[in-house]
Amino acid sequence: MIHHTLLVVLALFFAMALLYVLSQRLKISYPIFLVIGGLVISFIPGTPVIKIDPDLVFLIFLPPLLFEAAWYSSWSQLWKWKRSILFLGFGLVLATSLAIAFSAVNIIPGFTLALGFLLGGIISPPDAVAATSVLKGLSVPRRGLTILEGESLVNDAASLTVFRFAIIAISTGQFVIKDAAIEFFELAVMGVFVGLMIAYFLYLVLRYWARASSITTPITLIAPYLMYIVAEALNWSGVLAVVSGGLFLSFRSSDYLNYHTRQQTHEVWTTLGFLLNGFVFILIGLELPVIIEGLHGNDQHDAIVYALLISALVIIIRIVLVYASAFIPRMLSKTIREKEKSPGLKLPFIIGWAGMRGVVSLASAFAIPLTLADGTPFPYRNLILFITFVVILATLVFQGLTLPLFIKWLKVEEIDEYIPEEEQVEAIRLDLGKRVVQYMDTNYSYEMEQYETIARIKEQFMRSVRATENSNKNTGGKEALKTVRDLNKKILLELINLRRDALKAMHKAGKHDDRVIRLLEENLDLEEARLNKN
Repeated sequence: MIHHTLLVVLALFFAMALLYVLSQRLKISYPIFLVIGGLVISFIPGTPVIKIDPDLVFLIFLPPLLFEAAWYSSWSQLWKWKRSILFLGFGLVLATSLAIAFSAVNIIPGFTLALGFLLGGIISPPDAVAATSVLKGLSVPRRGLTILEGESLVNDAASLTVFRFAIIAISTGQFVIKDAAIEFFELAVMGVFVGLMIAYFLYLVLRYWARASSITTPITLIAPYLMYIVAEALNWSGVLAVVSGGLFLSFRSSDYLNYHTRQQTHEVWTTLGFLLNGFVFILIGLELPVIIEGLHGNDQHDAIVYALLISALVIIIRIVLVYASAFIPRMLSKTIREKEKSPGLKLPFIIGWAGMRGVVSLASAFAIPLTLADGTPFPYRNLILFITFVVILATLVFQGLTLPLFIKWLKVEEIDEYIPEEEQVEAIRLDLGKRVVQYMDTNYSYEMEQYETIARIKEQFMRSVRATENSNKNTGGKEALKTVRDLNKKILLELINLRRDALKAMHKAGKHDDRVIRLLEENLDLEEARLNKN
């Protein structure tokens, strides 16, 4: 049995790799292509039926995916657009849950308000991976990308909280809004607290005990699971624990990563993130037979109508609320109008249209218990599963395929004053080059006069045209050659550390984008890796 399961998993990974390559050639976002591929595979005769264990999805997939998203997020940009991010991450989820709850009661015969809240909590959070993969390579204003990425870091916590309270209300028949609000606040605050405490402890371990060692990457892999499990064991938000802890460790990463561990960690997390995301998206497609099979007691035609109506509502509600969040605060506050440029009409539409659903929604739906506390079957469970699947399929495929077309047609331009990345890179390189030249003049003026190779280090940074030429002909024998080579390497490593310290200071000052700083830091890591191989 174990060998059969392993073979199925490996076959899915292989199919995922082939579908990914095909999606790149067809220039279609890979999550969309993987879901469609999973659907096609599910109809092939002999394909094994795969049932998702929601506990495994939440435990195995959710923590690392959230941690990776937090690790590569820009704290400065998240803080800059915190109002919009918090409204979409929490307010939009709660508002969508309310709207879906009251709409479902009127659309589906026999559906209660508690069941409506349950359905709303399941389908309210957009999937970050789907949106960012669709937007990759497209011209989207930086504000929009930051808001979408930031929203995804917190909306799962809000939706899972709504889900938890709805299950309690259905099971017990009791729901007190005041108690729910207090408990929600407690879940959020204490979840963040747990995440930060664990992250700080791991930070101390990484910086003072395991600094720049081979154990660094494994610790970063353990971190999200540790944060999530501890927070959930205490009945607090594991999602917010992972997000807050990931942001903290990412912000302080320059204190405990060197060139080798930074490269290693980046490669491991990039590979792991792709495998986990791809596997989940292909599983979404494969679940169709399981979900349809569960509709034996319901009219499939009516279920399709309900699902399509609710899918349309989900899309419309998000667009309306995104516009409301963009313009109502500007109407009410003069300070906001003065501090933030108007987003215009195009950008809110793109943000609203990018609300594709994914793995969290499906895992939440499968997490609905089979029976109530008294042993009776959970009402409308199969129908909720089917509606969730259709919403995911409709938003992911329909919105995902049309989003690039809307961006192209609308020609959304950069709204805020923003220095292009190329100009930022050139400005930083110029500043670092000047620091190097000054450092060389101050510390190695004698060596530059004695050795042509050393002098050319300065020339290299001044001209930025070519690498230094081999100066072996001017060295007097093996001993002198070794001396000048060692000195050359020593100086180059010092200059790398000088530039890295300058980048760290720039990062703390917050004058440049985190992504630009990270790019230049990676270039320095490559330089240092090349030197240490010689």
